[in-house]
Amino acid sequence: MVELDPAAPELPANGFTNDDLRPVPVARRTWTTYNFLALWVGMAHNIPSWTLASGLVALGMDWKQAVLTIALANLVVLVPMLLTGHAGTKYGIPFPVFARASFGLRGANLPALLRAAVACAWFGIQTWIGGEGIFLLVGKLLGESWRTAAEFGGHPWTQWLSFLLFWLVEMAVIARGMEALRRFENWAAPFVIVGALALLAWITVKAGGFGPLLDQPSRLGWDGDFWKVFFPALMGMIGFWSTLALNIPDFTRFGGSQRAQIRGQALGLPTTMTLFALLSVLVTSGSQAVYGEPIWDPIALAAKMESPVGILFALLTVLVATLSVNIAANVVSPAYDLANLLPRLVDFRTGALITGVVGIALFPWKLIADPHVYIFTWLGTVGGLLGTVAGVLIADYWLLRRTRLLPAELYRPNGAYWYTAGWNWRAVTALLVGGLLAVGGSHGGPFPADGLVPLLKPLADYGWAVGFGASLVLHAALSRGTGRRRR
Repeated sequence: MVELDPAAPELPANGFTNDDLRPVPVARRTWTTYNFLALWVGMAHNIPSWTLASGLVALGMDWKQAVLTIALANLVVLVPMLLTGHAGTKYGIPFPVFARASFGLRGANLPALLRAAVACAWFGIQTWIGGEGIFLLVGKLLGESWRTAAEFGGHPWTQWLSFLLFWLVEMAVIARGMEALRRFENWAAPFVIVGALALLAWITVKAGGFGPLLDQPSRLGWDGDFWKVFFPALMGMIGFWSTLALNIPDFTRFGGSQRAQIRGQALGLPTTMTLFALLSVLVTSGSQAVYGEPIWDPIALAAKMESPVGILFALLTVLVATLSVNIAANVVSPAYDLANLLPRLVDFRTGALITGVVGIALFPWKLIADPHVYIFTWLGTVGGLLGTVAGVLIADYWLLRRTRLLPAELYRPNGAYWYTAGWNWRAVTALLVGGLLAVGGSHGGPFPADGLVPLLKPLADYGWAVGFGASLVLHAALSRGTGRRRR
């Protein structure tokens, strides 16, 4: 691990430095394998993760195809996550500072703000889900009048109140900073696992075993109809965590060793997501046996409990699970990204508060209303765009620089990473071209039926892979012969 030379001049107090963006000293890089494992368990055990399988089953897959798709997607996205996470542990820098090496000190704001915008939308989605949990489960305790209150904006005012209450809880946790997040994840992860297993045990007892869902055949089979759905669905599943594949240095910068972050992530992400998808299928199967129809939403299923103690435990589990993923996955990144944009005015806490405001202004309840739009349009498009950023970062750090950076220069105007007025046109070109190829053919939902660019429509089903591969190759090709490998 590398840190700034204590004998070197102090980092300049300029528009590119503040306390949250400076490298973490080696002495403060204390996260262990368990901390990273707990981080992923806490992030993966959430309501959208639970319902990923349901979205795929709704598209015609059987449970085996859905779980296989989710498992493969998480193995794929783990690779760029480990590659970008390496820089965080080695140099103690967050994602936007890491991006300065490839995009330039000013140019890094382009991928950082793109990532921040996606995180804000995800924050809103998760906050809406957390508020929905409060609304349904509190309604079970208080009675029908809570759930049938007068509507405003298409939803009962009590649901909007629940949404606001959950948002305020999140803001209170965020205000305590990164160390509080680490402690929260350490105990939240096992608590959520216990809650999910308790839900499985409850439905198994009521069902006397699992229902017929596991025997339901695929409506797609394994021929051409399946593969037409599989590849865009796989890209959508990759898109689910493609956000973290970029800003994972925000967490690995606190890692005590490369071994800790690699083992923690490899043990935490693919295994947890796959097992959680399987758990959701088993619980939903049991719900079909008990209630005559599959209930994929664990909040709606928990609301069918009769015991007040069980409902309160379910409510606490939902709140902890949603808080865990939302703060870690969707607040840390934009907080650093916004601090990178205006270091003198915005610190981590201010950036987090801005994220909270923007997240609820993006109408998150509309983004998850339709599983087809959610998986293909939202996750697929987001994955394609963020895949291009990952391609540039990995090509620059691994292929061109061979993991060698000059940490102090990442904060100095007119230094090694200043390029042209703070922008590296090669990285920006690779990002724009890769992004066009990845999402230019997007069709359906808000996009034209023939795609934004009809010629690129055949590539739309492979958005993340196209964006990642195109930007990686183009950035490496444009940068060859510039002498940047030595830096």
